[in-house]
Amino acid sequence: MPLSRAINAGMRAALAGSDRVLLMGEDIGKLGGVFRVTEGLQAEFGERRVLDTPLAESGLVGTAIGLAMAGFRPVVEIQFDGFVFPGFDQITSQLAKMTNRHEGALQMPVVIRIPYGGHIGAIEHHQESPEAYFTHTPGLRVVSPSTANDGYWMIQDAIASPDPVIFLEPKAKYWQKGEVDTSARALPLHTSRVVRRGTDVTLVGHGAMVTTLLQAAALAESEGTSCEVIDLRSLSPIDYGPILDSVRRTGRMVYAQEAPGFTSLGSEVSATVMERAFYALEAPVLRVSGFDAPFPPAKLEGVFLPDADRILEAVDRSLAY
Repeated sequence: MPLSRAINAGMRAALAGSDRVLLMGEDIGKLGGVFRVTEGLQAEFGERRVLDTPLAESGLVGTAIGLAMAGFRPVVEIQFDGFVFPGFDQITSQLAKMTNRHEGALQMPVVIRIPYGGHIGAIEHHQESPEAYFTHTPGLRVVSPSTANDGYWMIQDAIASPDPVIFLEPKAKYWQKGEVDTSARALPLHTSRVVRRGTDVTLVGHGAMVTTLLQAAALAESEGTSCEVIDLRSLSPIDYGPILDSVRRTGRMVYAQEAPGFTSLGSEVSATVMERAFYALEAPVLRVSGFDAPFPPAKLEGVFLPDADRILEAVDRSLAY
């Protein structure tokens, strides 16, 4: 099934499993959301479980915090990545800190779903990648599925989490189909995964970028270079085990992301790998990212967003050391 339907199916399972689970967001009920990720859920579970809300992200997140304090598990949809900022204060100043403020006595099982990233031909505030803001904030868990199977299971694990989870959905992959095993969970929520084995260079990324990394690895193989590809899956906390194991075998690493490179998730992962696997490296960890500029008009997104060619150029630079 497509990623969008897999996330839909995962939320359906969570709604059916507990009447404390609620979905909230702008146009998520009768319309099913802009991307139809919640399509059919209001008709199945009713308007008291799947709520159409006013266009007011701060109020939406604040209401979710109150519901969590009352014992519910609200799942909030932010319509587009750039629309999260009116609710940013509630997320970072209140939601992320509430449990610590109460010395662990109060749980905040809130999920904030955010469609993010480019490749859909839209304008700014519709194609941005704001993950670094949230990974920088202690108290938040941040995850991003890249496959339909991960979408199905990770949304259920996020809803079951006692802590607030920022659930980043790569909107460019909403329609990409993949097999979904509804009988067995593949991996725990905060686990990175090797999606392609290789021996020469380690390629690391998350969300929609994983598909681009796989494309680059296939092209590199045709030129005689074997690339290992790792899907981060969890952006905070990060599971470094598979990454470090890979780098200690290949001696080289390239991190790719859609977000701008300055003080980004790629910066953190690269620094940590160089600290913890320094003597295994044959070359510096290299980064490929969006440019340090506001997201451009849609016709220029192909220039702004990393593609397989830019990743291969970094692979060649790494091998040249």
